[in-house]
Amino acid sequence: MSAPTLEQAVSVAGTRRALAAAFRDAGLESPELDARVLVSFVLGLDHAGLVAAGERELEPVEASRIAALGARRLARESVASIIGGKEFWGLPIRIGPATLVPRPETETVVEAALAAIDAGGSRARPLRIVDLGTGSGCILVALLTELPNAHGVGTDIDPAALAMASENARAVGVAQRAHFVCTNFASALAGGFDLVVSNPPYVATHELRSLAPEVRREPRVALDGGEDGLAAYRAIAGDAGRLLGPAGTLVVELGVGQAGPVAGLLARAGLSTGRPVVDLAGIPRVIAAVAQPMR
Repeated sequence: MSAPTLEQAVSVAGTRRALAAAFRDAGLESPELDARVLVSFVLGLDHAGLVAAGERELEPVEASRIAALGARRLARESVASIIGGKEFWGLPIRIGPATLVPRPETETVVEAALAAIDAGGSRARPLRIVDLGTGSGCILVALLTELPNAHGVGTDIDPAALAMASENARAVGVAQRAHFVCTNFASALAGGFDLVVSNPPYVATHELRSLAPEVRREPRVALDGGEDGLAAYRAIAGDAGRLLGPAGTLVVELGVGQAGPVAGLLARAGLSTGRPVVDLAGIPRVIAAVAQPMR
């Protein structure tokens, strides 16, 4: 789709309105917000600065760049991908072609993981964490910011994703406590972890085509959960008993309708699960599991 017409929108505010109108006409979900974020990104302004600069006339190079980014959004590239980042757990997370866009519902994984840690003692105690399929590293770095004496490992099969995760760990200030390993989930790891977390690929292969265009642009390897969407959970369940240390907890994100099947997989692997944790939309989004006590 061609770039939105901005010739008559020479002011910052006018450009923002014209961009929002183009997005609205294209049926995008949040046209005003998308326009604000893109204009703010190009001009290097926060929301207050954008309002204050509303009557300023754009430089031609600014208008050209905004129009180019607008065209990318009209082609159904997500705003996060266009600007190269997304806030997660209040942290600025960089993303790239090898990583998923962090989603608000994934913060439920962090919440459930911290609840499990809190149930076992102080957050300041030494802890070992592993994030399987870390992608951008958003879950791991969020946890490390909350757990000051924890050390974490993030695994991924894509070196480009690991490079992005490492960059995010440095940016957030937890790089000295974060390590990244190129491997398929946990295949190269030993055990003894206090916390195992994962947002694995969970979309059934036949459902990929029904995803929103923005999501279909994200790396397939991070989305495709196999024929029934459960392939990654089988791999994680198979390794969980080896990975978890005494009193360790496994916390995984779920796709819609997967709570029962995933709980069954974990139970067959010798783990005991609690009730699923729902996200802000009321959808069962996370399940936590611990090793069943020896009889």
